[in-house]
Amino acid sequence: MITPAVHKDSRGSFCETYSLRDMKEAGIDTVFVQDNQASSVKGVLRGLHFQKEHAQTKLLRVIKGSVFDVAVDLRPGSATFGKWYGEILSAENCKQLLVPRGFAHGYLVLSDTAEICYKCDDFYHPGDEGGLAWNDPKIGIEWPMLEGKYAGNSGAKGYKVDGSPLILNERDENWPGIDSFKR
Repeated sequence: MITPAVHKDSRGSFCETYSLRDMKEAGIDTVFVQDNQASSVKGVLRGLHFQKEHAQTKLLRVIKGSVFDVAVDLRPGSATFGKWYGEILSAENCKQLLVPRGFAHGYLVLSDTAEICYKCDDFYHPGDEGGLAWNDPKIGIEWPMLEGKYAGNSGAKGYKVDGSPLILNERDENWPGIDSFKR
């Protein structure tokens, strides 16, 4: 987690959202090559995604609304393989999540709308995307505000987020569980 200093006064607020110097001082020497921005409505769950051959480190932040952002360790031989970490990122808290290479990533939109900006250290390669079931009970992600019961698949049917239906794309409803990955 990265939490930039936010300076507030009568005019509003200011924060540095990225500083190469600060990252290097924190031991992070990632060089980012691409910036992305996505917008979604409440109940959209994107993920869990990763690039298979062209893994990416991502630095994510929310500029409007709030999301629950998750990373799952898929590094072979890692002591934390299959473990997840999640954090609420919002325009208000200015927190950022650094997702290293070798992790699957996803997020659930908690606000009526949300806009997410993220940096990547490699370019997107069409056809190289992989995924992991967002609701695999062996991983056990505790998605906030999500209501519903696991029905043995990764479909959205029967799930709601604060009363709104869960929204997945077809691909995200069909990713395999963690057992399909090698340790």
